[in-house]
Amino acid sequence: MSRFNRLPFANLGSRILPSFLGQVHGSRGKPPFLPTQSSCQRASNRFLDFYQVGNKAAIEKERARINDEMSRGYFADMSELKQHGGKIAAANKVLIPSVAAVKFPEIQVEVSGGSVTKLPVSCNQDLTNKSTPYAAPKVTLMCLSFRASSQAMVSSWSMPFCDAFRDADNIHVYEVSFIDSWLLCRQPIKNLLLRVMRKSKNQEGEVSLKRRVVYSFGDNYYFRKELRILNLLTGYIYLLDRFGRVRWQGFGLASPEELSSLKSCTSLLLAEK
Repeated sequence: MSRFNRLPFANLGSRILPSFLGQVHGSRGKPPFLPTQSSCQRASNRFLDFYQVGNKAAIEKERARINDEMSRGYFADMSELKQHGGKIAAANKVLIPSVAAVKFPEIQVEVSGGSVTKLPVSCNQDLTNKSTPYAAPKVTLMCLSFRASSQAMVSSWSMPFCDAFRDADNIHVYEVSFIDSWLLCRQPIKNLLLRVMRKSKNQEGEVSLKRRVVYSFGDNYYFRKELRILNLLTGYIYLLDRFGRVRWQGFGLASPEELSSLKSCTSLLLAEK
């Protein structure tokens, strides 16, 4: 079977704009055009020929990226989704020891109002920087969604979590929706999209102070590489400590047992000194 490049679906972060997505990507969310490996390779060759006199390390890096992206595509993700419903692995049952925990990669995001900030907010950051307006929390729940189909998975974690810790201090919850469609990342489409998001949020009710819905526009390949994210059709959940280290992770739809584990590990993190 021929391999396909990843499809440029745009995850809009909430259950809105279905007709807009349909116009952009075709009926039922399916793309009207699937680039073949040969067409992608031709585009790669044009890039490499144009920059042949440039940085050879950058050229090799781009070659490696293209090969990596072409090795796995939409149909591989869909096949996995049909097999396990997005549960690519079981969630952690206990906290990852701090000495073994890895740092969550920094990412720039935008809220529906248009303001820009960097996540995660941790004790290592300079909180006087305007790009990090929130005080560093003791616990952060990061919920990542790369396609609109995974929004229900993300909500299955974030909503019960917010209910369980509604009275707790020093907890932040972020639902990060990644939008990598070239069209939706261009102005003025991007600003129009953010305004529609803001209007929809106001109609549905204000988001909890603990739960913030944010959007990341543009290429996210190297961010995904750091977290070893392959399947873009499922949701990814990360529990971070105050230093921005990943101490727990989950995938897909939350089960009662996994939610219990998440809450227990959160309580342990809150108790850490």
